[in-house]
Amino acid sequence: MISKVLIIANGTKAESLLLADEIISFLDENGIGSYLVSTRSCSERLSVPLSTDLVITLGGDGTVLYAARAVHDLGIPILPVNLGTFGYITEVGKSEWKETLTAYMANGENISRRLMLRIAVLRSGKKVWQASALNEAVISSSGIAKVISLELSLDNTMLGNFRADGMIIATPTGSTGYSLAAGGPVIDSEMSAVIITPVCPFTLSNRPLVTSGKVVSLTVPPGQRTDLVLTADGQLDFPLEEGDRVTVEKSRSRVLLVRSLKRNFTEVIRDKLHWSGAMHA
Repeated sequence: MISKVLIIANGTKAESLLLADEIISFLDENGIGSYLVSTRSCSERLSVPLSTDLVITLGGDGTVLYAARAVHDLGIPILPVNLGTFGYITEVGKSEWKETLTAYMANGENISRRLMLRIAVLRSGKKVWQASALNEAVISSSGIAKVISLELSLDNTMLGNFRADGMIIATPTGSTGYSLAAGGPVIDSEMSAVIITPVCPFTLSNRPLVTSGKVVSLTVPPGQRTDLVLTADGQLDFPLEEGDRVTVEKSRSRVLLVRSLKRNFTEVIRDKLHWSGAMHA
């Protein structure tokens, strides 16, 4: 039973507010209350009332990432509507929202459960920053010199020292983003796995690694030739110092995404990656 809906509109897209008005009218006709938040920055703080039964995002994948960090631990589903062509996360096109919403209101069964990451930075043994991410956590250079050094451990086992342009720790949802561009594998979106992908590593044997359940720990050793920055979902960032330890692990809660009735994950990656079997220029 849905009684209150939060609509998050990408304020940089004029059509998002027009569509929001259309959705609000539909909800009113069905006796469902709603409130609208228009955001222009994905770093803005989002307050979600506990009375919320559903979140509808109007924008693109970035708007969904923003909403996911705010509601994943509240168990509130997100219906992501893409205002352009459908995205990797936003499977629902702008002409399909009513059909998808109506189906969800009828049975609530078209839900995809996506893994989230918990990220923390420890400095001198104290936690100085924490965040969640639906796509990935990335450590990279914030300066001109690109190459950084990192010590990588899984649980309490040292895996090695890496020299690379960066390191990506991605979820299955994020496997089709930056990790894929850096040579990582595509993972089914509902798997419970974490992908570790070095960016342009100096050692050819440093390859992407898929693991399940282990805590990924990355320590910044001394002697860096550039400043380092940690980013979550490409939207939140935190400057790192030598000696910092970054831990990335699975969140206990998952993001609940309302699925499209028109296409599934396999169809999305087939179409977005042009896996038609034919050559493309």
